[in-house]
Amino acid sequence: MKKRIVLTGGGTAGHVTPNIALLPKLREMGYEICYIGSYDGIEKKLVADYDLPYTGISTGKFRRYFDLKNFSDPFRVIKGMHEARVALKKLRPDVVFSKGGFVSVPVVAAAKALKIPVICHESDMTPGLANKLCIPMATKVCCNFPETVKELPADKAVLTGTPIRAELLEGNRQKALSFTGLSGTKPVILVIGGSLGAAAVNAAVRSALPELLKKYEIIHLCGKGKKDDSLDGTAGYIQYEYIKEELPDLFALADLAISRAGANAICELLALKKPNLLIPLSAKASRGDQILNAHSFEKQGFSVVMEEETVTAPALIEAVDRLYENRQTYVRAMEESTGTDAIGIIAGLIENCTK
Repeated sequence: MKKRIVLTGGGTAGHVTPNIALLPKLREMGYEICYIGSYDGIEKKLVADYDLPYTGISTGKFRRYFDLKNFSDPFRVIKGMHEARVALKKLRPDVVFSKGGFVSVPVVAAAKALKIPVICHESDMTPGLANKLCIPMATKVCCNFPETVKELPADKAVLTGTPIRAELLEGNRQKALSFTGLSGTKPVILVIGGSLGAAAVNAAVRSALPELLKKYEIIHLCGKGKKDDSLDGTAGYIQYEYIKEELPDLFALADLAISRAGANAICELLALKKPNLLIPLSAKASRGDQILNAHSFEKQGFSVVMEEETVTAPALIEAVDRLYENRQTYVRAMEESTGTDAIGIIAGLIENCTK
């Protein structure tokens, strides 16, 4: 009889792509895989191409600030817990793997009530609110940064790193040149704003374009609805709202990256050994996790960091030039990194839970 695993997590791509990265290994191990996410969240779209049975449940957001939805969302969470319990009773998984996000809380709570072992994964240096709620119910908690281990229960914490999709390492530079129409005669900068885009990063890059394009070619992943049509046709500059299949090729072409500092994004840059400039999401607009992630990478010699509030066109240009001039220093630091086999370690934890 095949073992069965339920994957959960959603709200942003960062709560889904590590689950997707685990799929080949889980299938190799003989697991039947099901996914539980929200009714219409980004996770439903992202897993649609992977032939996974998908169950949608009700979910609500946990906010640290006043919002009228704070009064209605708890009822959505309660409804989600009931729906998750019904789904888990039907699916009868041997284990649940949770990547976080608000949709994971009802699933983890239902799994705990049904005595199904749960493995959680926290990518950021400090656990988010959803994972803080899930950690007491988990059997093991995987984490990405050495600094995180001491923040977690000693009997649960396992330093695993973040699962990276194998196909990201298999890009083709020539295919990227054909796809983008760039010449490849100048160093190429890949700008990554995250799955939802990043207005501050987009604005800074576009304001610096006239100077940057004198030395570099630029591929700009700007987010849905955030293209600037007035820049179409600019020599050496190409913009896309979102890229999926061609992303490994774009990485292969890039000499440098400018990125937000979401944990999954920066771990991909580390795995690919791409010198990078990180512009973390401001603490005014978040709980500050990206700032902590970025400075950990800066401390390890992997990244240059600029705070969002200090980003101007001249400052951005100076930082990019400095990064390019010292690129080999950053590559060497990343090559010397004691990176862990995240997929292998997590697979081992899953097997231990299902013995």
